Amino acid sequence: MCASKGRARDRKGPGKYAFLPWLLMGLGAFSNVIQGKTDNPWLGGLGLLAFNSLYISVVWSSFNPRLRDSRRPLIALGLLTAVTFAIALGFGGSWFLFFPLLSLASGTVRALRGKKLALWLIALSGAAGYLNGWRHGDAGGSFGIGYGTFLSGMVTATVLSLFDTIQELNTTRQELARSAVEKERLRFSRDLHDLLGHTLSVVVVKAEAVRRLAPRNLDAALAQAADIEAVGRQALTEIREAVTGYREGSLTTELDRARSVLEAAGIEPVVRQAGAPLPPQAGALLGWVVREGVTNTVRHSGATRCEIDVHADEERVRLTITDDGRGPVSSGADPASGLAWLRDHVPGRGGAAADREDPDGGPGGHTDPAVDATGGTADTAAAGRAGPVGGTGLKGLTERLAAAGGTLRSGPDGRRGFRVTAELPVGTGDGTDTEELTR
Repeated sequence: MCASKGRARDRKGPGKYAFLPWLLMGLGAFSNVIQGKTDNPWLGGLGLLAFNSLYISVVWSSFNPRLRDSRRPLIALGLLTAVTFAIALGFGGSWFLFFPLLSLASGTVRALRGKKLALWLIALSGAAGYLNGWRHGDAGGSFGIGYGTFLSGMVTATVLSLFDTIQELNTTRQELARSAVEKERLRFSRDLHDLLGHTLSVVVVKAEAVRRLAPRNLDAALAQAADIEAVGRQALTEIREAVTGYREGSLTTELDRARSVLEAAGIEPVVRQAGAPLPPQAGALLGWVVREGVTNTVRHSGATRCEIDVHADEERVRLTITDDGRGPVSSGADPASGLAWLRDHVPGRGGAAADREDPDGGPGGHTDPAVDATGGTADTAAAGRAGPVGGTGLKGLTERLAAAGGTLRSGPDGRRGFRVTAELPVGTGDGTDTEELTR
């Protein structure tokens, strides 16, 4: 937090205290006053005191948010200009170095930004150079005083204007980010309202019908209950589509989730990752493979150990998911809802028909007898109301990886259980397809 605050202060640019050390340029004049080399030391001391006081007043009022847009900095600058000309003409020599300090103070005044400041600095530097030459007859010194006077004010104004612009850009960026978040929240709440409002009303009406019909017409009540189930499944699909933009499918995120899910299911996770970081497109696609493979391993494999290996080189990346399972632990296991989630999100591309054609029974290859060929549960099929649930999604994933130039293979491991292997080219994937999957 302290580091963040320090960086925020740095972005605001130099403050009023940054201009105080420049007063050391007047040490020469101060030394002359102390050593008595000035004709009138008391008057010189008063001139130094007046200059320093007015200089600080100009700078501090220019950095004060309540005063910088008022007339106070301009009034103080006018008095500082009068004192500078008086002491330079009255004492000469090193006292002409107060002209660059006057110019530097002028650069901090916001009311002089732009053309006004340029004209003022040109006039001030010309006057300083001319008066120095008139008093001392030194052309080189006159040029140095004039050039230094113009440069100090111009550089100061440029630097401060640059930091002001950066601050305005940061403020604008924060405002745009806040506005984007608010718009996204409104969109999300509106979508959920539209999706759930009608659906929940239908569910309530049909639930009341079930309650009324159950005592006298059981078949009609069961039909209404089946309609409630179908409406609920459709609502789940629509909600998943609405929130899909909030769910990132990056490989790193999915590996962390997979490790946590496997441990919670009592399965020993072994995750190995080697090679360079992956591009977002390849990582997103492989993240989906990890999600669906681990989902089926947890739900249907009865495994005690699951290994996930990711190896990337300069050209390709390979992902391997291997478990030591032998099938479901009981006939009442739940269907692979995670794979159905993927299928529901990309209709027509590895959807229900493709799932039914997949002979493997899922990334884990562990077919659940409670799931029939249509992707519904046995009870649901018996009721004649099979809904779009279950399914493997392997074919849809295979098509997606193929579109990105990759491959997906699955089958018995031979020694320990089942294995899913996905390969993708690094940096040559189809970003459009990946975007459609993760959108």
